[in-house]
Amino acid sequence: MSDKAVHDAIKAKIDANPVMLFMKGTPQFPQCGFSAAVVQILDYLGVEFGSENVLADPDLRQGVKDFSDWPTIPQLYVKGEFVGGCDIVREMFETGELKPFLEGKGVPVAA
Repeated sequence: MSDKAVHDAIKAKIDANPVMLFMKGTPQFPQCGFSAAVVQILDYLGVEFGSENVLADPDLRQGVKDFSDWPTIPQLYVKGEFVGGCDIVREMFETGELKPFLEGKGVPVAA
């Protein structure tokens, strides 16, 4: 797949999902601890999110890193905005910033 096609596919996923997680594995079967941690936080907050397993496609795996200019996976997007990876999401959750951030973006939060 060309770089432009990968970029367009990433953008389409981000645009189609108010909360989008590019991760290793799936929410039901994360394949790295960092991806599992972000899924656990989103599940705890009751946030509905789309996901894409970057391990299924090497072009996508590299393309996501190029798209965000961020070197690691997972990567979380909220309403088209790149939030960050596991460390940032975990820190926002632990400091109490994540829930109001999501609510401020209009994302329903259950917890």
